[in-house]
Amino acid sequence: MLLQGRVAFVTAAGAGIGRAGALALAAEGARLVVSDRDPASASATAAMILSSGGAAEAMTLDVTDDDALTRAISDTASRYGRLDILHSHAGIQIPGRLDQITTGDMDASWRLNVRAHFVAAQAAVAVMKVQRSGSIIITASNSGVQYDREMIAYATTKHAVIAMSKQIAVDYARHNIRCNALCPGFIDTTFNAGFEAQMGGRAALEDYVAGSIPMGRFGTMDEIADSIVFLASDRSSFMTGHALVIDGAESL
Repeated sequence: MLLQGRVAFVTAAGAGIGRAGALALAAEGARLVVSDRDPASASATAAMILSSGGAAEAMTLDVTDDDALTRAISDTASRYGRLDILHSHAGIQIPGRLDQITTGDMDASWRLNVRAHFVAAQAAVAVMKVQRSGSIIITASNSGVQYDREMIAYATTKHAVIAMSKQIAVDYARHNIRCNALCPGFIDTTFNAGFEAQMGGRAALEDYVAGSIPMGRFGTMDEIADSIVFLASDRSSFMTGHALVIDGAESL
């Protein structure tokens, strides 16, 4: 197993990519702490891991609470004696042009899509510097390497978090801490609700995917989960500061 004996902390692990990644990390031997603001969703993910013979615990966590987020990561490292992997995944998508969103919308986007990742990474680095190892994976988006129409808050914050990931990578490479940004394209999850509404419904979204993505399809959660395992494991041991784009060539 690629991750036997390692400890991983995942935010927004109650559904979608967060859950798929947690399941994949556990299948490779990692011990998981799966967090979500919805306790039932976090518990369901942990139960899936346990039923498959893996090791996991569930945690209720609102990542916009700086103190709670920092404490959750620090306590995980204290309980298990280490923290090898952080997948900071929580995010929000608010559609709209400059004249359509409010400053409150932008603040909410920044708080989840940038600040929460900053706080989580800060807590993880404090542990990983001492043990001189660790992999931090921050979920961005292919919207961080292109410019989506009428998505100013989302695209702005996703560009910002990629820059932050690269800065973390440069600053902590000497401590054997890697930081990479995960940049999925259209994966068929409920997170696409903003784009779906903007495009005029599910049929319009499917038409966009078929016509605008060179591979002509949605990506799957398993495809993203495989990439999460890659970034978490020694298979990417010389990769840091990279924005790993998995989008069927949509951004090209």
